[in-house]
Amino acid sequence: MSQLKVNSIVPVGGVASGQGGGIIQTVFEQKTNDFTTTNDDAFNDITGVTATITPTSSSNKILVTVSLTYNTSSNSNVIFRLLRGSTAIGNYTGSISVVATGIAGCKIDANRPSPTTFQFLDSPSTTSATTYKVQEFHNAGTFILNSINASSGFSGTSMITLQEVSA
Repeated sequence: MSQLKVNSIVPVGGVASGQGGGIIQTVFEQKTNDFTTTNDDAFNDITGVTATITPTSSSNKILVTVSLTYNTSSNSNVIFRLLRGSTAIGNYTGSISVVATGIAGCKIDANRPSPTTFQFLDSPSTTSATTYKVQEFHNAGTFILNSINASSGFSGTSMITLQEVSA
């Protein structure tokens, strides 16, 4: 005889009315091939690290999780920027004067891979299809996604995950 025991059952629309935080849907895109750009001192779209979600309610939020494996051909500073459509979201808003602001960044050692993961909880306030993408800004050399360099033999994958969270 089969038995099914659960503590609770969450409806398809997320958690019960008035209790936010349930995951309603998940969209996932993974990039397994390389992307490179020599366009330094500018924000560049990272081709393939983009995903689109259509929220079921305008009061729901979107949890964006981005994981990147990357490097540069020279010791360089790298900043990542998250965009909803063409609008940058989650950027640094402090008082330090900087060349470029983003959601995450670091100093690169050209001989080591540099994995970065960041999250942002967005409130798009829409039920229309909404696209999220990632841009990079580096100040020297070539930016290389999913590989350290052509001769290293080391590589990885990068991904973006969108999850609709009930209000």
